Amino acid sequence: MTCPHIRFAVLDGVATIEIARAEKKNALTREMYSAMAQALKEAQAEGKVRAVLITGQPGIFTSGNDIEDFMSRPPGQGSDAMDSPVFQFMQALLSCDKPVIAAVTGAAIGIGTTLLLHCDFVYVSDEARLAMPFVSLGLVPEFASSLVVPQLMGHRRAAEKLLLGDPFTAEQAVECGIANAVLPASEVVNHARRVALRFNALPPGAVREAKQLMRAPQREAVLKTIREEGALFGARLRSPEAQEAFQAFFQKRKPDFSQF
Repeated sequence: MTCPHIRFAVLDGVATIEIARAEKKNALTREMYSAMAQALKEAQAEGKVRAVLITGQPGIFTSGNDIEDFMSRPPGQGSDAMDSPVFQFMQALLSCDKPVIAAVTGAAIGIGTTLLLHCDFVYVSDEARLAMPFVSLGLVPEFASSLVVPQLMGHRRAAEKLLLGDPFTAEQAVECGIANAVLPASEVVNHARRVALRFNALPPGAVREAKQLMRAPQREAVLKTIREEGALFGARLRSPEAQEAFQAFFQKRKPDFSQF
């Protein structure tokens, strides 16, 4: 991999994918999505890897998409959208049949939260704040969050998170089933790694097949929802509402949707 902002290493059976762009709050670019997709594929193919650990930097997991990069090179529309780096990353995470553990080291915004829905274990720093502010940007939810989040927390609480974009705490993430546990910021990565190391002592074939069985009942619905969300997301990205939201972001002002 050639992306300096994604660090990938394999040690003691654990493949670690570290988002390392702290100066930009770990905002994700096309190159970073491609690098994470490639890292997941390498971890999947490497027989010595028994588990995958995804983490960020102290105080920040990821702030989601790099909006400037995203707007200058948006995903395509229709079938072309599914070939974009972000969807390649989604597919790689969904296709990984080895356990995936997330260590949420701080704020997790947008896809920083929705990717957690597809990890097997999620450990969250007590400093973390999570949010899915898609609608406030004139967009729609992504990564099957419109399907999975209501299933986890019910329609009304999901509406707070997906329609209003209300942020929520690490404790609330555990309460609604997105995370396993809250840990002190200094301990979250080490704890997640200890969980990942446990898979070295378990039969890998049985682990893979058990994960496949657990994911199978919802797999087609998740893929269908991702495609439907992706089509709407691409169209919404080019909408006047989204243009106003992003212009307001760059101009550091509150967006005005009264004209729509």
